[in-house]
Amino acid sequence: MPKNSLKNSLKKLKEIIDWFDAQEEVDVEAGLEKVKEGVSLIKGSRAELKKLENEFEKVKQELGEGPDEEEGSEEIEVEEPVDPESIPL
Repeated sequence: MPKNSLKNSLKKLKEIIDWFDAQEEVDVEAGLEKVKEGVSLIKGSRAELKKLENEFEKVKQELGEGPDEEEGSEEIEVEEPVDPESIPL
């Protein structure tokens, strides 16, 4: 996925959700296409999140931090990641 694609994917998923919310009566064919697009975006986002997680772990190992963290090392707070499965479709 290109840079910022995770952000773009989440934005597109939000647009799909908004589309469904705005429908009084959903066109089945259009709805199915939106669901397919959403599934594709979620799969891509999961892969990108896994890739980022692996990169963070690699950087963490390079810093020498891991299960045996050195005393006195600063702890950095990170926001909770977005779980693609928690996004309603």
